[in-house]
Amino acid sequence: MSREALLDATEAWLAPLLREAPADRPLVLGLCGAQGSGKSTLAAGLAERFERTAILSLDDLYRTKAERAALARTVHPLFATRGVPGTHDVPLGLATFAALDRGEAAALPRFDKACDDRAPADQWGHAPAGTRLLIFEGWCVGARPEAEEALAAPINALEREEDADGIWRRAVNAALAGDYQRLFARIDRLMLLAAPGFEVVQGWRIEQERALRGRTAPDAPGLMSDAKVARFIQHYERLTRHILTEMPGRADRVARLAADRSLLSDDGS
Repeated sequence: MSREALLDATEAWLAPLLREAPADRPLVLGLCGAQGSGKSTLAAGLAERFERTAILSLDDLYRTKAERAALARTVHPLFATRGVPGTHDVPLGLATFAALDRGEAAALPRFDKACDDRAPADQWGHAPAGTRLLIFEGWCVGARPEAEEALAAPINALEREEDADGIWRRAVNAALAGDYQRLFARIDRLMLLAAPGFEVVQGWRIEQERALRGRTAPDAPGLMSDAKVARFIQHYERLTRHILTEMPGRADRVARLAADRSLLSDDGS
């Protein structure tokens, strides 16, 4: 099955949901998938097919570099790196949802990955007043926290060497169990782009980073080499594996992907 077929099938699934949705607030589609799985491509395709659609990426809610540096000093050094729960400005996301639910136009935050910092407000996007569909996409959108006992053993070299006492991963899990659940509670329908396993994510993320390097000044501070990407994705490994195990049983729609990102199956209600 082709990716175009996935777009067609997702459009056919969403169309009646939009017709039946309350007219006074947007339908929120939560779109979850590992790094490089094609979330942004699918979201952009849907935005072209449905009027009054806006896209908000969880990545664009990252805290500023200064805020993450403060977390690194006061909680754990690994919080300097963007990505995991605890490194997003959840109140900013909640405020954006609230404005759209009131029928207002809303500024959509933007994060500049090349600079590893939030973009100036004059570079943000905008959702129109009366937005009918909001696509909220991100690598852990809709995720639920792990059980406490699952946190005991480190899952990779990063956790073994830099979080041996588990402070960071427990803080991440606590953040996810907190205000992130308020943010995810606004999702009306949840769709998962399911990678065949975490093993493919490094290759997918390297492709993304090489594309970013190709369109960005070579001295941009946020750019990563392939080796840095390999370390970077270890921050995401624990929760990505948890999502791939836990989310398919409750998501409204699950698109299973092959290692080359071709579509193996598309199941949903």
